[in-house]
This record gives sequence, structure tokens and C-alpha cells, in this order.
Amino acid sequence: MAQSELVLRVTVGCPRRALALVRRERRHTIVATSSPTVLKWWIALELTRLRESTGLSRQQVADHVGCVVGAVRHVESGRNLPRPLELREMLTLYGVPDRVEQFATLLTSAKKGRDWFDAFTGGAPAWFDLFLGLESSAAQIESYDALVVPGLFQTEAYAAAVIRAGDPELSDAEVARRVELRLARQAVLTREPDPPTVWAVLDESVLHRRIADTAAMREQLTHLVALAELPTVTIQVLPMAAGPHAGINGTFIMFEFPDLIGNPTVAYTDGRIQGAYYEQPEQLRRYRNAITHLQIAAAKPVESTGMLTQRARELS
Repeated sequence: MAQSELVLRVTVGCPRRALALVRRERRHTIVATSSPTVLKWWIALELTRLRESTGLSRQQVADHVGCVVGAVRHVESGRNLPRPLELREMLTLYGVPDRVEQFATLLTSAKKGRDWFDAFTGGAPAWFDLFLGLESSAAQIESYDALVVPGLFQTEAYAAAVIRAGDPELSDAEVARRVELRLARQAVLTREPDPPTVWAVLDESVLHRRIADTAAMREQLTHLVALAELPTVTIQVLPMAAGPHAGINGTFIMFEFPDLIGNPTVAYTDGRIQGAYYEQPEQLRRYRNAITHLQIAAAKPVESTGMLTQRARELS
């Protein structure tokens, strides 16, 4: 069955349950995200994919729709949502006029919905909104961290120390807001009824780098041991004895969305000014290969838990 044959059911304004994509085959129901930020990202991604699949240029689309090429570019970059008439003309041009109603409903949800992190004003820069939406909506999250414990796993004291070290110019109030947001993000780990599968690989040096005082570091390691017991969380430690490895070029994280048409995936890398998102097939192939090699090179989950426990004892 073609992806264009999917039917959309939406409840606007209902957090985490705003839309469901249902195959005409009754045996398979898919529940997706209600995050307006993620919906806007997916609309841009899917419209770009549809245009490229037809071999049309942005200029050709602009000529057909009757707009400037910059308008098409802004839609495909996620900067702007398409207007209803533009959307209809685009989908007709791409040969999928049957998806107009589906996209129109998504547009309504993207415009009227609210993201959970809207309540944390000042907790992160605006460009980080996409990351927050992706993280809270993904079905699978995989990561490699070489310097610190990933944000989803950080304790309050550890998070405060990491945030202060990363930006010493922040005021106490700004640090507090960022810590509050970081802790709030962790609710996704026990999200009901479908928490994401989270698979994290940590370089062994993370266990020895004292970001906070001894007590806080011990608390963080003990917390990692507890998280590793969750059925949806896998934590592996990459021994320093492994030598050069596939993560040598830096840390990254991958989000997967099998609930959305096209099973989109995005890779993210952090930066001093802002992060970068990678969505192209060749880019994602390289990140997928890297995380797979890292998972193979790392200690097995049970062995990794033992390493975390032993390091916590050493700090007692």
C-alpha cells in the first residue's frame, strides 16, 4: 500500500494525542506526535521529498503556484508553513492531490497546538526548540557521548555543574531555568503509554570526569545504574582500551519516527553557537553506521552496569 493511502485522524489541542495515522488495513494503527514544532518540521521534510521525487526545481514549483522561489524555500526549510492554496497547488503538482486533506489537518494542528516546553521560557535558545520537540516525540533515541552524561540522564546537581561549565557567563537564575528544563525533558523516559527506546553509548572517560563534587558524581553514576534497569533504556560504556573508534569525530544523537509517514530520522550534533541537524539519506547512513559500530565496540549492557557500579563505589 502506498504511503499516500494513509488516512489522518486528528484531535487538535490534545497534548501527545493530537493525531493518529491509520492504515486502511485495519490491523495496523499508528499514533504520532502532537508537537507543533515537529509537525512543522515533518511538513517541510515531506514536501521537500515529494518535490524532489518528481524532479522539479523550486523555481518550477514557484512558477506553478504563483509565488516567489523564496516562499518555496522557506516552506521547505520549515521557516514558514504553506498557505492552504499553496499547499493544494503543490500537492496537485506532485501528483498526490488525495493528500490535501491530510496535510491541511496537519497544518491546523501545527498552527493551533502548543509544545510542552513553551512553559519554560528562557530555559533554552529558540533554535533548540526543534531538538526539544524531536526528543519528546521520537520513538527511538540513540546517542554517543564522549564528555558528559547525556541530558536525559543527568541529575540536578550534575546538570547544574555541566551548564555552568559550558557557559560561565550565565546568571544563577538562568542556570536554574536551564536545569529545570533539562529535568523536565526526562519525563519522556517514563512517558505513557509508549516511552521511547533509548540506547546510549558513553565513553568511559565520562565516568571519571568529575563535573561536580564527589557526592554529586556518585549520585549521578548511581542514577545511571537505576536508569539502566528500565526496560526501554540501554546504557553501554565504551572502554578507553577500545582505542580509536567510530565516534572519534564527536558526539551525536539520532531520533527516529516510525509513526510518521516515510519513517523520518534526524541526526543532531551540538555546537558552541548552535546545533546542526542532518536529514539527508547519505548523512543519516554515515551516522547509522557510526552508532552501530560504537554499540558493537562498547561493553555489553550488563558489563557496563558493572563498570558504573564499580566507579560509584570508588567515589564512596
